[in-house]
Amino acid sequence: MEQPSHELKTLFDQLGLPSDGKAIDDFIMAHPLDPNTKLVDAPFWSDQQQDLLREWLLADGEEAVLVDQLNVRLHDGK
Repeated sequence: MEQPSHELKTLFDQLGLPSDGKAIDDFIMAHPLDPNTKLVDAPFWSDQQQDLLREWLLADGEEAVLVDQLNVRLHDGK
């Protein structure tokens, strides 16, 4: 199983989710996204989590890279 980058811990912390490596892997395996679902539109996010993800994407910096990493992993399911 792919080990999450250290930075994904920061994103999960900001989302208010458990952020150790196993918790991140477990979350990703439990929430796979089909190719037609955008990350920010996934039904498992709270309104606050969706707002944070949108904000980080619009920041177009390191934060956007982290959201993109999560997006890829959720769509790959690993």
